[in-house]
Amino acid sequence: MKTELTDTTSSKVNAALLQARQAIGSPTLGMVLTLLVVTDEENAYDAVKAASEASREHPCRILAVIKRTARGHHKLRQTRLDAELRVGSDAGSGEIVMLRLHGELTSHTGSVVLPLLLPDAPVVAWWPADAPADVARDELGALAQRRITDAYAALDPLSVLEHRAASYAPGDTDLAWTRLTPWRSLLAAALDQRHDQVTGAAVESEADNPSAELLARWLEDRLGVRVERVATDGPVITCVRMTTAAGEISVDRPGGALATLGVPGQPDRKVALKIRTTAELISEELRRLTADETYGSALRKGRVPA
Repeated sequence: MKTELTDTTSSKVNAALLQARQAIGSPTLGMVLTLLVVTDEENAYDAVKAASEASREHPCRILAVIKRTARGHHKLRQTRLDAELRVGSDAGSGEIVMLRLHGELTSHTGSVVLPLLLPDAPVVAWWPADAPADVARDELGALAQRRITDAYAALDPLSVLEHRAASYAPGDTDLAWTRLTPWRSLLAAALDQRHDQVTGAAVESEADNPSAELLARWLEDRLGVRVERVATDGPVITCVRMTTAAGEISVDRPGGALATLGVPGQPDRKVALKIRTTAELISEELRRLTADETYGSALRKGRVPA
């Protein structure tokens, strides 16, 4: 069920949500969190689609906050809130509220969003692109227990990582880090098989890949060795090599969804290491509503090489 409201208020949006739930015969709430998707019109469709798919695993109220920039001097004075509500089969396993803010409301997003948060439920904020420099101090970020950014969407992702490291607060995370979960699990399992001391390592990837940089920092943080960054044609991370006295442990993925795992004294074997969708990444982050201390430690380990 879809409902559109023009020049409305947060209280009217809440009332319309209740009416919509009653109309489809579901007056009670069964959602576990509020997901704030802070985006622009260009990225709104893909972001809300990914959030809706993630909500099938984590039923939630999705509030898409879209700041509209008016053109023309006379339109700049226009202050208005437009809303589009989706409930039932049109909203995955929760509710979707598209909030389009015009005029001065774009500078007061918190006052618009606060009345629409689910009571006594965690709040997660996600910026698919163009995140503020300090997400924890942002008006919407301050409402959230978890704050998700994506350095990969930035023009200079390695510079963004430096800003994230400088302003890091518990609860911050980045999808560039989430993309590494299969890599980190595989590398940790490979080291558990050998128990050999690692004396050096290298991460090979396309240039300026934020996930590769975070992976290198994580290895440096955990292994206490210098990790070489090697630029390749990609796509994304193509290989990780760790040097031990017994030989080289490697995960080689030149392309596709399969990688080759090499461990000294064992035959090479194929392992699944696909590139996951945004919906899968968001689903993973919504499983964790506490601070990711491992990410914070890796993020602040060293600086991007000049």
